Amino acid sequence: MAFKSDIEIAREAKKRPIQEIGDKLGIPTEHLLPYGHDKAKVSQDFITSLEGKKDGKLILVTAINPTPAGEGKTTTTVGLGDGLNRIGKKAVICIREASLGPNFGMKGGAAGGGYAQVVPMEEMNLHFTGDFHAITSAHNLLSAMIDNHIYWGNELEIDARRVTWRRVMDMNDRALRDTVVNLGGVSNGFPRQTGFDITVASEVMAILCLSKNLDDLQERLGRIVVAYRRDKTPVYCRDIKADGAMTVLLKDAMQPNLVQTLENNPAFVHGGPFANIAHGCNSVIATKTALKLGEYVVTEAGFGADLGAEKFFDIKCRKAGLKPAAAVIVATVRAMKMNGGVAKADLNNENVDAVKKGCPNLGRHIANVKGFGVPVVVAINHFYSDTDAEVQAVKDYVAEQGSEAILCQHWAKGSEGTVDLANKVVQLAESGSANFAPLYPDDMPLFQKIETIAKRIYHADEVLADKSIRDQLKTWEEAGYGNLPVCMAKTQYSFTTDPNRRGAPTGHSVPVREVRLSAGAGFIVAICGEIMTMPGLPRTPAAETIRINDEGNVEGLF
Repeated sequence: MAFKSDIEIAREAKKRPIQEIGDKLGIPTEHLLPYGHDKAKVSQDFITSLEGKKDGKLILVTAINPTPAGEGKTTTTVGLGDGLNRIGKKAVICIREASLGPNFGMKGGAAGGGYAQVVPMEEMNLHFTGDFHAITSAHNLLSAMIDNHIYWGNELEIDARRVTWRRVMDMNDRALRDTVVNLGGVSNGFPRQTGFDITVASEVMAILCLSKNLDDLQERLGRIVVAYRRDKTPVYCRDIKADGAMTVLLKDAMQPNLVQTLENNPAFVHGGPFANIAHGCNSVIATKTALKLGEYVVTEAGFGADLGAEKFFDIKCRKAGLKPAAAVIVATVRAMKMNGGVAKADLNNENVDAVKKGCPNLGRHIANVKGFGVPVVVAINHFYSDTDAEVQAVKDYVAEQGSEAILCQHWAKGSEGTVDLANKVVQLAESGSANFAPLYPDDMPLFQKIETIAKRIYHADEVLADKSIRDQLKTWEEAGYGNLPVCMAKTQYSFTTDPNRRGAPTGHSVPVREVRLSAGAGFIVAICGEIMTMPGLPRTPAAETIRINDEGNVEGLF
């Protein structure tokens, strides 16, 4: 069967002027700051004016562990938002911005797919409104000011061996993971070892996504620990006097971006921390603004529920005071077959036994999300090769778990294909059955928080960590950081730290290689297994086939 590509569908979109989209939400034209005709930022003054308004209901869309077969979490998020609008609810979609690194690497770009997309797709996957460039600049300004401070006498007595603040760029470049800077003699400074992370792993990205307003942003930036002295006392960003200038660079980036779906429904696309190495949620300011403007807000958390949903609940909801009314777990028949041992090349062939064998991965995610006190429905993202018997096998399995699975055809039919899902979400949200609570209390010791996540969410037997890591966590507790949540940096492909172990494995350990303090963002990062904070490009990167064709359109990005 021949299908139009995502980009072909996106280019046929009948977009409305962004002022009309804002009008749907009651945003006056003077409070929209347009970037062209089809995207705009929403002013901070308007957002401030919404304080005191009643919140709508928050719906989280999460998924099983990603597989090469594809799950379609963003597509389902968009399809559900359109579906809720179709049944008469005032719904707003909130998703993250795309990182350039994966777009030119292996993942490719997109903001949904088929007839459930957010547009303008090309701009959103390239420079968009410049938010990521601003974050990169603010982060690296601080890096430059640290080295400059050391060069001009080092009044703060920074130990150059203990500068923890690295540099960032929004590109996959393994050559920059470990670098030496300040080479070239006296005029260039004091040589030291450092490295680069990808921009979406920057603490500045996390801070922007968790801040309430510009004052909160600057205060959090000031709290960043950038280095230590010889006596191991911390040096903060505010000590370097960089927080004010960084806030200036982030002034416009702090304002949420408003765009639209193919069906001309409103969507906020703002912020983009990775979910495997950061907290994986769009900005708090976009979500809270949407909750003031809509009856329903549909948002997503990155990768599978073991990473994205856990961090959404334990970090974002905890810090922002959010209470989700329901959750949707996205799964596909194809992914169930792959979890059941079927090779990618054979996924188009019916295999009900493999579907059943792969379903425990879905079952564990259902149980985990329910463990937060949030009611769950499963969305089966339909592919043309799915058979009725395979779909029924998933529905039967989910019913055994005490939930319902609904077949969704939004990729092919848009909102028409998610009406049943939208009605079920409304039923769950209106039932008042949500009794949300984070996984662990604030006052639990940091290592115990790591163990709680590893054992309850990943179903690991133990956490492996050297004495130096345990001692570091205790030192942070003594310094007043013990009440912070934990952000687990782990592979997205498995409940374990081995990306090749699919399904619902047990009897494994979680090795913690390193811990980092993100004092400004307000969490501790535990780096597990072989996860990298600066990805590399694959053998054949997507960039090799990206070009501008004779009609002036971008090819190869999607």
